[in-house]
Amino acid sequence: MRIIITIAMLVVLSVSASAQGIKFFEGSYAEAQAKAQAEGKAIFMDFYTAWCGPCKMMAKKYFTLETVGSVYNTKYICLKVDAEKGEGPKLAKKYGVNAYPTLVYAKADGTPTNVVKGAKNEEELLNLAK
Repeated sequence: MRIIITIAMLVVLSVSASAQGIKFFEGSYAEAQAKAQAEGKAIFMDFYTAWCGPCKMMAKKYFTLETVGSVYNTKYICLKVDAEKGEGPKLAKKYGVNAYPTLVYAKADGTPTNVVKGAKNEEELLNLAK
């Protein structure tokens, strides 16, 4: 019986480890652009602030979904941008971000294709990625 329980636990752990949401690039905007160009992908940017409740909700509830991750990780180099720190204020100005969250979809060269303000759910995120 112990062996069955152990095997069941390992299966559950391996499935949950492989289920993954959006993998956000950990680097600068310029590095994300270079990676997008090298991989033939577009760029997705999540502009947020530390105090933004809807931003935290999206990060926890929707960006972690496997359905969302599978689409975004395939089509985009994804970048989280704190609009109040580092290069964030400069990028927020460049893309006209003045509300949070703001989702920016751009070509690899940085040309915006869609700028969307406000929190979005799973269905809306998937539709925006099309």
